[in-house]
Amino acid sequence: MRHESSFLLDIASACRKMECLIAGTSEAEFLVDEIRPAAILHHLTVIGEAIGRLSPALRERHPEVPWRKIIAVRHRIVHAYFDLDWQILWDACIEDIPILHRQILNILAQEFPADVQD
Repeated sequence: MRHESSFLLDIASACRKMECLIAGTSEAEFLVDEIRPAAILHHLTVIGEAIGRLSPALRERHPEVPWRKIIAVRHRIVHAYFDLDWQILWDACIEDIPILHRQILNILAQEFPADVQD
């Protein structure tokens, strides 16, 4: 069984990859691209899955992270793919993912300092 730190590291890694995917990309380029949004969706799904495997106790200790909202995004991606709004994905990448990345790195530093590597 995987340790909670590995799920947090998966989340941090997915955030970093998403940040790299959109670095140097304009909103207009993103919205007409066929590859980047698909990659972003994949990483958002990974994040949602990893969060779902974290213990309720860990999530309760860190209420600053919108855990339920993120899991809901994962469900929407998987179950309502054809209804997705690419503009919302762009906004999430620009506004929410950098914040989530910092929050996850802070949680790792607090809870599992030996495992911090991102």
